[in-house]
Amino acid sequence: MKKFGSLFLATAILAGITLAPATTFAADGGNYDSNGVITFTPNTDPTKPVDPVDPTDPVTPVDPTDPSGPNPGTAGPLSIDYASSLDFGTQKITSKDEIYKAKAQKYIDKDSVEKTGPNFVQVTDNRGSETGWTLQMKQNSQFETADADELTGAEITFKNGNIVTASDSAKPTGQATIVADPAGNLKNVMSAKDGQGAGTYLLDWGTDAATGADSIELSVPGSTTKYAKKYSTTFTWVLSDTPGN
Repeated sequence: MKKFGSLFLATAILAGITLAPATTFAADGGNYDSNGVITFTPNTDPTKPVDPVDPTDPVTPVDPTDPSGPNPGTAGPLSIDYASSLDFGTQKITSKDEIYKAKAQKYIDKDSVEKTGPNFVQVTDNRGSETGWTLQMKQNSQFETADADELTGAEITFKNGNIVTASDSAKPTGQATIVADPAGNLKNVMSAKDGQGAGTYLLDWGTDAATGADSIELSVPGSTTKYAKKYSTTFTWVLSDTPGN
């Protein structure tokens, strides 16, 4: 009887364990959301000139008219970073109509190597608005000597204008040909409409050193009196926040 009682008790206990309801536990882990933000502001720092052939590389242009170097660019966020000075060389006096070519632009690249490329003007828009802009240029006077002897009838023509940029913003419009006016009237150079022109843009005259050396011409009539002196002129580049048409 004792053995029977023990077996019954063990069976009852086992049955109780077997019949007890299962307990449910929550799974480990879960999801959590966080944030990331960045805010941009207009950049007023000057922008360095870049390679007119590869605009991803910064360069130091050589000014053929001033050994001390080119003028610094204007302050941002909408800035003129550089404009080439023009050297038409030393020429023999003739009584024929002549066309003289400006030398190509020399510059020092990031590896301190001197290179040659097309003459260019560079504009940067770091306003962060894509609201457009307009670049114009004027020749301030006719070529003349230090004694005010004028090179009458001389005319500069900028040819083969093409825009170069590393920006993904829509390109502005550049003038393929510009005839400078020694009377000082403004000439359109580049213009960006609303929705265009964010970033850095160059208008190159030519696409490389060879075409660059053939893209800016100075025509001088044979009838013009030429003295054995140095003649010079200046240009003013005007950048406004007026969008192009």
